[in-house]
Parts: sequence; structure tokens; C-alpha cells
Amino acid sequence: MTVNNHVEEFHGLPVTDFRAAAEKGELPAAGGTAWRIALDWDDEQGFAELWQKFLDTVDPAQVTALVLGRWFPEEPEPLSEALPLILAAADRLPALRALFLGDITFEECEISWIQMCDVTPVFETFPQLEELVVRGASEDYDDKERLGLKPLRHEKLKALRFEAGGLPASVVRAVGACDFPALERLELWLGVANYGGDWTLEDLAPFLSGARLPALTYLGLQNSESQDRIAALVAQAPVVPRLTGLSLSMGALGDEGAAALLEGQPLTHLKTLDLHHHYLTEGMQQRLREALPGVAVDLSGAGDPGDNWRYVAVSE
Repeated sequence: MTVNNHVEEFHGLPVTDFRAAAEKGELPAAGGTAWRIALDWDDEQGFAELWQKFLDTVDPAQVTALVLGRWFPEEPEPLSEALPLILAAADRLPALRALFLGDITFEECEISWIQMCDVTPVFETFPQLEELVVRGASEDYDDKERLGLKPLRHEKLKALRFEAGGLPASVVRAVGACDFPALERLELWLGVANYGGDWTLEDLAPFLSGARLPALTYLGLQNSESQDRIAALVAQAPVVPRLTGLSLSMGALGDEGAAALLEGQPLTHLKTLDLHHHYLTEGMQQRLREALPGVAVDLSGAGDPGDNWRYVAVSE
């Protein structure tokens, strides 16, 4: 699995590519779509020009959702080149409730090459934000900016997802130290050490306790080579009884981890259990289905349980 396609829906709205719609003269209502702002390979204009054209063409006061695609035409550039322009327009975007940073496919830029930056100002600048998705983290090279976050409190955020081939420990710890009283859905693509994922199992403790996340109903700890060990922790985690959805997908989950789930606290209260991209035997898959008859269990994308090389879904 790789990130093959751009998102077609975001925050419950269809996504409209601003540049393509403007060229056709077919612009939908400003508040009826999630606007995708992105450069193409052969663009002579820079992101600043495209962003200004968007602000001048669409009524920004009505915009509720933005999807930021490539902010660079050719070689990857840090998000710090484009993000300040969005933040500077905050007073013109009073209705903004959802922001996707980095809707970039692998053909445009591998996820580990996407150069991010400190995204703390997003939370600080948009206090009414309800949904944030951040894709990319950059490998740990001295000449690249990396994804960053400082612990903070945000009253309105309901959904947060970090997508990475390797999520830095500093970011995982910062999320765990944040206060998100309204957060209902949290998803972390943890990734692997080879692509900057230097987090540890101890860093996951705040999510497993849920103490700073009183409204959490969906937890995703995904895309890891350590899914068996994470599953064993989840099996005893205090947060689980109040979840309606749980995802341990996209990683190297095997029979050991699945058995820990079945032997741990009850999961029959869940509505969904997402385990797609796994390495479970057919027998264990059947055990899960039989043990959780009222739960929608996603067991798609089965790998070979006998394979000594177990890959996560998204790394490079």
C-alpha cells in the first residue's frame, strides 16, 4: 500500500481542485466544498500566487475546509514556505473548521520526503478548528525540516490524524501531552525507525490511558512493525471500554497480537475493529470473527503469516 490518490472527500464535503475549477469557470459555492490548493509539476507560478488568486476568487469567509496539496512545483520544499501564508489569512477564514496539510501522492513525493515544519501555529491561529490531518514528517537529515509540535490545549478539535512513514518521538510525546477536551478521533501512523519513527512503546501511554482525551471514541495506533506489542498494551488499556472504534491496522500484526486482544478485556462493545494489512493466519481470522460477531472487523489485506519480512503499509 502507498498513498496513491488524492482525497476526494474531506470533513464531510467533496473536494474541489481550485485551479482546475477556476480554469473551467465552474466554481461551486465557497462553503459547499473542501478546496484543494495545489501546484503542478509545470507551474510557473509559485504557491503564493496561487493562494492569493484563491483568496481573490472565492469568498474566503465562507470556506469551511481546505486541503493543501503540493506547495512546491518540483523538488520538495519545507511546509514553512507555504504555511505562514495560510496562517496570515486567518482573519479572512473565520469559518474554517478543517485543514489537511500534505494531500500528496507517492508519485508527487514519497511520504518520507515531504518536508514538514512545526505545526503548533495551526492550533494557535485557528481556535475553532475541528479537524486536522498532517501527512509527512521528513527523514532525520540535517538539511531537512522535520515535523514539530509543542504541547498545547485546544478546545474545539474533534479529529486529528498524523500520517507518516516514521513519526518522530517528539511529536508523539507532544500529542500525548496536549489537552484536547473535545477530541473524538485520534489516528497516528507511527511508521518505522528507518524513516524517522524513533518513538517508543512508552510514548503511547497517554493515548492508552485517555486521561487527557475525555471525549475520545476512536483510537488508531497504526502502521507499525510493533503491532503485536501494541495490541498487548491495548488489550489492558483503560481507554478501550469507552471506544466505539479501534484501529491497529497497516502494520505487522500477527497471531500473537490478535491472541492478546482476544485474551484481554472485552471488545464486543466496539462498532468497528480495523486490522487491515496484517499477517494473521486464517484460523486466527476466524477466531476474531467468531469472538466479535457484532463488530465490523476489517481483515482485508492479509499478508503471508510465514513471511519473515513483514512490512508496514506506508514507510518510504
